[in-house]
Amino acid sequence: MSFRKLSACALAAALLIGSGLSSAFAHSVEAGSLSLTDLWTRATPPGAPTGAGYLTITNHGTEPDRLVSASTPSAEKGEIHEMTVKDGVMTMRPIDKGVEIPAGGSITLAPGGFHLMFTGLKESFADGGKLPVTLTFEKAGTVETFLHIMPIGSKGPGGAEGHDGHEGHMSHEEHTQ
Repeated sequence: MSFRKLSACALAAALLIGSGLSSAFAHSVEAGSLSLTDLWTRATPPGAPTGAGYLTITNHGTEPDRLVSASTPSAEKGEIHEMTVKDGVMTMRPIDKGVEIPAGGSITLAPGGFHLMFTGLKESFADGGKLPVTLTFEKAGTVETFLHIMPIGSKGPGGAEGHDGHEGHMSHEEHTQ
């Protein structure tokens, strides 16, 4: 291989790595009036008890919908959680009634806020793989899709800032509504 071709290959690889591999992880799902995009999770180390999932849900309809549950065959339990920081203390709690997607609006489940929480992992989430998930919506119904598994510490397809850098203590508050 010539130096020029080798340099072109190296540049292309660097651009893909630098872009966060967003195009390699791009897919969207349509369900009723909803569009699901940026579906991803982070790889987990062996033996990790939990993993999280993230996505953006856009409602093109004239009525609100609600994400009411999430599950994966790779975990014993799936929940919708909210993480908040108050006085330097992070708390995480399940949102039993789910999250509303407003008519004509969108919601992003991302590190540091609303997210999917999977507990009792049956296997590690392997970097580069796909995690099958079932998402259930009040109006759009059940959606079978997957989350792209990105490297541990990833900030997501677009490189969005996550909660990894927050300081303070984390507590997990069991909450029922």
